[in-house]
Amino acid sequence: MTSTGTSVSMPATATLLVSCRDRTGLVAALSEFVFKNGGNILDADQHAEVETGLFFMRLRWDLGAFKLSRAEIDAAMRALAVRFDLAWELTYSDVRSRVAVFASKAPHCLYDLLLAHQLGELRGDLALVISNHELLQPVAGHFGVRFEHVPVDAHDKAAAEATQERLLAEAGVDLVVLARYMQILSPGFVARWPSRIINIHHSFLPAFVGAKPYHQAKARGVKVIGATAHYVTSELDQGPIIEQDVCRVSHRDDVDELLRKGGELERRVLTHAVRMHLERRVLVSGNRTMVFG
Repeated sequence: MTSTGTSVSMPATATLLVSCRDRTGLVAALSEFVFKNGGNILDADQHAEVETGLFFMRLRWDLGAFKLSRAEIDAAMRALAVRFDLAWELTYSDVRSRVAVFASKAPHCLYDLLLAHQLGELRGDLALVISNHELLQPVAGHFGVRFEHVPVDAHDKAAAEATQERLLAEAGVDLVVLARYMQILSPGFVARWPSRIINIHHSFLPAFVGAKPYHQAKARGVKVIGATAHYVTSELDQGPIIEQDVCRVSHRDDVDELLRKGGELERRVLTHAVRMHLERRVLVSGNRTMVFG
């Protein structure tokens, strides 16, 4: 017998990411701010670096009984930022990020993202798939996600990027995910999306960068292969790393088997990185990240 009942909506939560020079009193001030305004802290994770003198924190609290409006929370955080010289980002669980996926011909990473979205595992809305080929249109269609074909002319990439930017703006996109998108984005495009473009690289960076990494790996007789998800910067494949993973291989694995194992890594690493970003667990500091578990 299946019982039915009225679903209870959970109160919204606020997630605060902060970074600054390490100093006494900051954790106490943030905790007191939440406590005195009727909030209940659900997660608090912090990290202080002795070598750099920097401090990083992720704080999440329940807004069910919170006394301040969101405008008042913002104003209070601005005052704390001045007091402690903070870099900060504040987001709310009921304001979902909108995601666009760029893909070319390889379907495995796109499939994994679409399935995670369908299962409600991404904490965001996958609004749009953009591809420079039409091959993956049935994949997006199967999951009921809008698909846009934007061909890229090697002699006029700016025109394609202008179309992509228009589509992203129309769809209200907050995050771009490159799911084996085999085009290099221009520095201008990247600059307009700082820490908001995630790429999957088909190797464990910084080893075997460039074309045909699995062929290079086979030729070198490597014992592990990997995949790396990172934020895109103007320097190719050098952006802050969000997630990496490896698997063991042997001399018995041919290139096709390396490709299969590598594909499994790529889709798992990329989807996990996207999830961490959407859950506001990633804090960028220079060319590296703090990823709070």
